[in-house]
Amino acid sequence: MGNSFGQMFRITTFGESHGGGVGVIIDGCPPRLEIDASEIQRELNRRRPGQSKITTPRQEADSCEILSGVFEGKSLGTPIALLVRNKDSRSQDYQEMAQKYRPSHADATYDAKYGIRNWQGGGRASARETIGRVAAGAIAKKILRVAANVEIIGYVKRIKDLEGVVDPDTVTMEQVESNIVRCPDSECADRMIALIEEVGRQGDSLGESWNAWPATCPQA
Repeated sequence: MGNSFGQMFRITTFGESHGGGVGVIIDGCPPRLEIDASEIQRELNRRRPGQSKITTPRQEADSCEILSGVFEGKSLGTPIALLVRNKDSRSQDYQEMAQKYRPSHADATYDAKYGIRNWQGGGRASARETIGRVAAGAIAKKILRVAANVEIIGYVKRIKDLEGVVDPDTVTMEQVESNIVRCPDSECADRMIALIEEVGRQGDSLGESWNAWPATCPQA
C-alpha cells in the first residue's frame, strides 16, 4: 500500500488506527494561501465516525492540529503537517485478531509483505487512514477554488444494485448533505439506507461507488 501520492502537490499519510494518531504531510502547497483550520475541520467532520446509524460507532472528535507550514493563517510554501490524535482507540477489542487474520481486511497481505502486522483495528489498513487524505483534500480543494475557480463535489452514486439518478452538471452540496448516505437522489437514498440496515442486521456489509465532479464556481 502506497503512503505518498502526487508530484507537484504531494501528500504522505501516516499513523495507525489504534496508535497515537493519524495525519498527513503536504509538500507543494503554494505560499500565501489562506489556511483556515475550520475549513479542514469541516471536511473531517463529514467523515467522522459515529455520526449516524450507518457508520462505525467509534466515537472520535477528529480534531485537526496544524503542526507546521502555516504562519498567521497563511501557508509558508514549506511542508504542512496535520495531525489528528486517536482518543477512542480500543485495541483490546481486537485481541482475537492477534492470532487470526481479520476477514476481508489486509492482515494477511501485510503479513506476507512485511512479516509483521499491526492487528489492532487493521493498523494502516483501516478507514482511519483516510483522515490524512481528507485533510489534504481540503487544502487541495481550496487551491483549485482560489487558483482556477473550480469546486469539487463528491457524492455516493451507487450501493450494491441501487444507483441514484444524479445530474453532475446541476448537483449541489446541499443535495449531497441532505441525507446520511450522501446520495443526492433522495428517493434512492432512502432505499440505500434501508438496504444498509437490512444487511447490517445480517452481520454483512455492502460496497459503494462515489463520484467526484468538478464544477465552475460562480464568480464572486
